[in-house]
Amino acid sequence: MHRIMVIDDENIVGKMLKAVLELDGYEVETFMNASPALTRFKEQKFDLVITDLKMKGIDGMEVLRTVKDEVPDTKVIMITAFANLESATEAMRGKVDDFFPKPVRIKDLKASIVRLLDTSPQG
Repeated sequence: MHRIMVIDDENIVGKMLKAVLELDGYEVETFMNASPALTRFKEQKFDLVITDLKMKGIDGMEVLRTVKDEVPDTKVIMITAFANLESATEAMRGKVDDFFPKPVRIKDLKASIVRLLDTSPQG
């Protein structure tokens, strides 16, 4: 079973993604800020991290850098309400695996997850 970490300072986003992705058979942990999420990341292997870009304290770019430094093969999807060419370019330079503006279309996000994990959701 694939493990997914969701980091978003909007509680509703984390709850919604957790509910939807667990229905597809993923194991999901959600965090409202990056500091405890990164501590957990050091303790437990995750196959995929979905992170918001703009958060208080540690932002999504720092999450991306930390995850890729610690476990380079972990996939990272970034979501943001502040999508623009500059933020997308910065994320791509940071080796983000996919990038979505908010509101995220669940169908698109799920397709990206399946593609990145290279498996069926139940796999």
